[in-house]
Amino acid sequence: MRARYTEYRAGKVPEDIMCGEMVTMHRGMIESDVQRAATRFFDLNVAERIFPEMRDLVQQLQAQGCDVWAVSSTNEWVIRAAMRHFGIERDHVLAAAVEIDEMRITDRLIRIPSGDGKPRAIRSVAKKDPDAAFGNSRWDADMLAIARYPFAINPNPDLEAMARERGWSVYFPGDLGEDATNSRRTL
Repeated sequence: MRARYTEYRAGKVPEDIMCGEMVTMHRGMIESDVQRAATRFFDLNVAERIFPEMRDLVQQLQAQGCDVWAVSSTNEWVIRAAMRHFGIERDHVLAAAVEIDEMRITDRLIRIPSGDGKPRAIRSVAKKDPDAAFGNSRWDADMLAIARYPFAINPNPDLEAMARERGWSVYFPGDLGEDATNSRRTL
């Protein structure tokens, strides 16, 4: 998969194909084992990089009765692990997913919410467009486009350019450094 990921980074493998392969590569494994490994990986390698502002925002939205969902093309095991840090329940995770058969992961894809798959995933559960959406890459653009209030958070350069062109809010969290914050933060 490392070689395949290198091909993806070089633009030789489409996003939705790569995301599907990254979830189906676990075929035959016991789901609870993969979930434990994903949780350990996230907690040890990623959790400390969560933007406190985003965690606070999610908690404030939930306290006000907002229905908050996590939508990602990353596999659902990693996103479930991440959302524990935000208080988002696993039934509010729309991530790359496969069918589970007798506790084992299959290669039968359920969804890959990337690009235009994100609005489809949201509409399948919410039955309406979101009031607000937050994204950081061009693969979030379709989701941001259907939101009443789209926010590009710490966006990749391509999404930042698109967001500015479309008049979407762009936000760089404060812990990226004084210079980046002062020159790039807009709301």
